[in-house]
Amino acid sequence: MKKIVLIFVAMMAMVQMNTAAAAEASADVEENNMTYDHPFKSEDAKSHWAVTTNGFYFGMGLKHNWETINNSFEIGLLNIAAVNYNTLHGQNISLGVGFHHRSYSMKRPTMLMRDDVSDAVIVGTYPSIDTDKIKNRSSNLNLWTVQFPLVFSQRIAGKLNITLAGILNWNAYARVDNHYELNKVENDTKFKGLKQQKIGFDAMGALTWNKLGIYCRYTPGKFFKDGYGPEIKNTWTMGLTIGL
Repeated sequence: MKKIVLIFVAMMAMVQMNTAAAAEASADVEENNMTYDHPFKSEDAKSHWAVTTNGFYFGMGLKHNWETINNSFEIGLLNIAAVNYNTLHGQNISLGVGFHHRSYSMKRPTMLMRDDVSDAVIVGTYPSIDTDKIKNRSSNLNLWTVQFPLVFSQRIAGKLNITLAGILNWNAYARVDNHYELNKVENDTKFKGLKQQKIGFDAMGALTWNKLGIYCRYTPGKFFKDGYGPEIKNTWTMGLTIGL
């Protein structure tokens, strides 16, 4: 009888050991499998590697070196898709591709025009000496960018995180949009083919709590190539971010 009991106990111990080993192996596989994390995923990460979409943001310009700018705003998605590595101890690092749009609004009564000789963007005036006849005026400089952010995030406490990013920009498309009303006639003019800098670099920092946060972004480079437009550089923006 004792032998039977001993054999039974030994078999149960072996089953427990095999179950524990299988669970550990399963956990290892789960930690190393690639998963997808959407912007509002709230549960803690269980695997090191993931493809992620995150970082919707919108903000307003804080500082511009060019006095003709009235204000600016920006909107974008930091990562349309990124490969993210999570240490599972509060740190994340990712490399991805995203979208960024920025618009500069000019102060009245100035508007942006193209110099047909130099092919540069210059500052002009609306086509009327009597400014009271000009209504609904707006002149905007727009830029669309494909961005490649390298992002590091550190959990500080609980759901509070700090994020730092270095961003390589490909400034793919730029356009001027002018609008005004003269003698009750609406006028819309747009021109593209601007000589913007094609490559630029930005720095970005954010403080987030439970997927909501504030960010600041710095653009040190020039908007235009030398001689093809006003010198716009050292731009600061600040705003809100969701799902970073």
